[in-house]
Amino acid sequence: MTINPNKALWEKGDFTQIASTMRESGEALVSTLGITKDLYVLDLGCGDGTTAIPEARRGAKVLGVDIAKNLVEAGNMRVKSEGLTNISFQEGDATNLSDLHDETFDVVVSIFGAMFAPRPSDVAKEMVRVTRKSGKIVMGNWIPGDPTLVAQILKISSAYTPPPPEGFVSPMLWGVESNVVERFTSAGIPKENIMFSKETFTFNASYSPAKLVSNFKDYYGPTMNAFEAAEKNGKANYLQRELEDLFNSQNKSADPNLTSIPATFLKVTVIR
Repeated sequence: MTINPNKALWEKGDFTQIASTMRESGEALVSTLGITKDLYVLDLGCGDGTTAIPEARRGAKVLGVDIAKNLVEAGNMRVKSEGLTNISFQEGDATNLSDLHDETFDVVVSIFGAMFAPRPSDVAKEMVRVTRKSGKIVMGNWIPGDPTLVAQILKISSAYTPPPPEGFVSPMLWGVESNVVERFTSAGIPKENIMFSKETFTFNASYSPAKLVSNFKDYYGPTMNAFEAAEKNGKANYLQRELEDLFNSQNKSADPNLTSIPATFLKVTVIR
């Protein structure tokens, strides 16, 4: 059986260690989505529930789907510990949601999730397919070349890793408006039904930026791969220094032992 490289990437570390710094922004974003108890929501690339659990707390019926088995398990544990009965998590691939029926969900949400799946045109088609008529899709996507945290982590990391295989489509292209329009219009959405805004997600941690760098190094698949490649070339120290400089320079906390780093993203809203 061939291993799905995207699954391997996201199961490699433990993204819950990063997700724990994203909870407040996840809550804040969900509060803007108009999610109410009558709605059926799909949270795609849900991780351990940074946006899916706040959606369920608002009374919506929520299905979280993620490619990483460990994150699905972590999400289901969080659900159990909160005593929520209107949400469940299951494994699935954003490029092929074949076990989900057409026009099932009122809202499909994917915050820094589906953007990392290969074959973006298939991802757009699948999201549109499972959304009800006049329902909506909301994506949060990192922006290529953006000066803020995540785009810079990925940019720095890519300088230390071998070039991607031929035919690889960068996930960051989901942060370019023209690409998003092309993908969703190809999936049957009129251009005027696709809206954009730039928003901020803040990484908040009760520890230093250097510790957050360590967490990315130890638990975030793309950064783990970058360090492995850098080790082989004797450049791991350079990568470490670049990331620490980045995190320290972007930290907005007055206390150097606390971390608060804002990152800009492209919010995409699609009306089906």
